[in-house]
Amino acid sequence: MIYVIDHKDSFTHNVVHQFSLFDKVECDDFSKINKTKLNNASTIVFSPGPGSPKDYPLSSKIYKQLKGKKRIIGICLGFQQILFSEGAQIIEQNKIYHGFQSKVIVNKLSKIFKEGQKFKVGRYHSLKLKEPFIAENFDITMRCAISGAAMSFENNVDKIYGFQFHPESFLTVNGKLLIKKILST
Repeated sequence: MIYVIDHKDSFTHNVVHQFSLFDKVECDDFSKINKTKLNNASTIVFSPGPGSPKDYPLSSKIYKQLKGKKRIIGICLGFQQILFSEGAQIIEQNKIYHGFQSKVIVNKLSKIFKEGQKFKVGRYHSLKLKEPFIAENFDITMRCAISGAAMSFENNVDKIYGFQFHPESFLTVNGKLLIKKILST
């Protein structure tokens, strides 16, 4: 079972729908976590949401408790939430990307996707990872083709993955493939 932690975003139910193509999905508000569902889940998904990761201390607490125990996936705010919980700084970017399609390129650090592979993705964010960022077992694996901003990470040791973009968006070409590959690791 996949447990989606909802950060009150309009995209959360699209995330639930996409993940339900692969497994049973349960979803609860980040402030009303069901411990039984949390314990029974094989995968935890931190949804997109408004604001900044510092606005969600309960999500950081859940992440730290489950790191290395369950597969964890973060989307947009969820991507930022995981990295923030690992000590990263999340900052405003110069350009806001809301409903914007851009290309991302897979780099040689990815163990899941082929180096040089390009994806068109849907972006809805005003914050980004401040680099350099170093955390044990975390690799930035996709970057924006234009700005070079971090667009995905992989931690294949602890089974933790994240996308700054929205794989569930219609602007993301082959979003289902991205999720399927992550879930099959």
